[in-house]
Amino acid sequence: MRELIYFIPPEKHDSETLRNILSQHNEIRFVSLMGIDLGGNATDEKIPIELFLDDIEGFLAHGAQTDGSSVVLHEIAVLNNAKVDIIPDRDTNWIIDYNWDNIQEETSLPVGTLRLPAFLVHNGKTVDSRSILKNAVENFKTNVMKLMIKYPEAAKSIGINSPEEIDKIVLTAATELEFWVKTPDDKADIEKLSTSQQLKEQYWKRTQGTVRTALEKTISYMEKYNLEPEMGHKEVGGVRSGIGSNGSSNHVMEQLEIDWKYSTALQAADNELLAKEIVRDIFRHYELEVTFLAKPIEGVAGSGEHTHVGAAAKLKNGKTKNIFTPRDMGRDYLSTIGYGAIMGILKNYEVINPFVAPSNSAFNRLKPGFEAPVCIVCCLGHTVDNPSRNRSVLVGLIRDMYNEYATRFEVRSPNPHSNTYLVMACLYQSMLDGITAAITSGKSESELELELSKNAGTPGFYLDKDRAYRSEMDVFEHFSPDERNKIFGMPPATVWENMRNLDIYKDKKNVLLNENVFTNEIVNSFKAANISKWETELQSRIIPMNIEIVRACTKIHHSDTATDLDDAMWYKINNIRIELMKDSLDKKSLFTNIREALNNKEYELASSLQQEMTLKMDEIRDLYSIYKRNLFEAVE
Repeated sequence: MRELIYFIPPEKHDSETLRNILSQHNEIRFVSLMGIDLGGNATDEKIPIELFLDDIEGFLAHGAQTDGSSVVLHEIAVLNNAKVDIIPDRDTNWIIDYNWDNIQEETSLPVGTLRLPAFLVHNGKTVDSRSILKNAVENFKTNVMKLMIKYPEAAKSIGINSPEEIDKIVLTAATELEFWVKTPDDKADIEKLSTSQQLKEQYWKRTQGTVRTALEKTISYMEKYNLEPEMGHKEVGGVRSGIGSNGSSNHVMEQLEIDWKYSTALQAADNELLAKEIVRDIFRHYELEVTFLAKPIEGVAGSGEHTHVGAAAKLKNGKTKNIFTPRDMGRDYLSTIGYGAIMGILKNYEVINPFVAPSNSAFNRLKPGFEAPVCIVCCLGHTVDNPSRNRSVLVGLIRDMYNEYATRFEVRSPNPHSNTYLVMACLYQSMLDGITAAITSGKSESELELELSKNAGTPGFYLDKDRAYRSEMDVFEHFSPDERNKIFGMPPATVWENMRNLDIYKDKKNVLLNENVFTNEIVNSFKAANISKWETELQSRIIPMNIEIVRACTKIHHSDTATDLDDAMWYKINNIRIELMKDSLDKKSLFTNIREALNNKEYELASSLQQEMTLKMDEIRDLYSIYKRNLFEAVE
């Protein structure tokens, strides 16, 4: 078997080199264009390689066409104007996706598909997630360079004598992928999972059996695709699996994390999609189910996808300067540009958050007590020479006193279903807004630190007066819920509230619209798609699932062994059951009221009722668990 190739780098995307590569690898039988819609979904199609070879230049220039009404481009690609062109991107890695279940007889090799990341074009305009991120990157680099030329002190604050020394600005990014894996048909035991999580029984423990094999194979394949994996390990969630009679693992219910090396922003987002596909394919091969939901199991840890963003200046002499690192690391946490960047994220987070958390699952994760951020707050470190990792904040500063290149920001709110292309585009637009304010203010690094560290109620030149934005304390332990909401702002509680912020915070939304990186058309399309998804999930998935939970809460105590406590507990439980799902002639249940509010497009009411339903469902789960503990009868 000859050696397979797994990716083709940008410098080999000319027609002559491509023909040569493909002629030597006739196991590559198809071409696929991978456009990313506003929902973060990647298109995939099977175009015979012969059609690609017949007219490579024409294909690369014009791509293919599709029916855009079938992807997430709400209010853009509509039924009577649905044509969308998919145009290949020649400036990023192309990967070969092998089907190991389809081995060619003539070569004994798996059938490969050459996948080309691409842009979606509608009515002559790009409307896809990749193009938005590409434009955000170019806007950031262009305008930061302009600012340093106009305000040379900004360059001096990072140890560059003159902006004339700078060749270009380079953006780097990386994500950390958490996910749950389980054997099919196994159901979660919430109490066992919760207990194991509290005891830290799984965190960083040795993997075993098929999970270990699948994890090791995943990391090996990531290396073949040049993702440069750095680590794979168990996360905090999960319980120990068993061994079946055939020697394979059973009752698998584990949370894992995989990390890989940073790259340019667009390549980092492409790499994340590839990593997910590798994980799915390999774990499925070992008969294990994978989910990237933010909160697949209520009551235990959800899955995050911490997003790291950095920026550097490539100098004409070949050296590199991290533009977030201050000239004197022993005196300042950040440079002027670094302070501006983190303040920009915090100031504009109300309009970043809709792109970070557009789903019900995302909001189920963002709850106090599970190391998921709910407050718009950052940490820098307890002292300049004592970097810290505060896991309770939204944005953390990562720095190393002995490595100036390590300085970057970790945004802790995204999850594996967040659209990383749009999340990073929002971050870069917001950072640029803050950088512009910081540089043009003429304030020193120490003055900018005071602004970032101000108390709620203290006016700032850029940050909102009524908010505080920095805490080195555990914000869940140090502040009560009311204090958090007062100091850091009231977070949205539902998808509807989150999407509504795009209308409430018009000035902040304009930051996203700067230089047409986002457009009103794109923002409205994204908002409409996710409100529709929220509505459909609530009606057709969440309420039916809750109905099954309510129906499963049955009376199980027997009169000959019951106590008055059993009767009292069942009385409480049954009243909640009735309130949630039982209609009468004169009163409608909570489930019915939610359905009717959605049918009438009364989204504000539906959002409020959803919050009430969530509290009631939490209450009935807890009560029923307590009720079962007091029974002699064995209960599954």
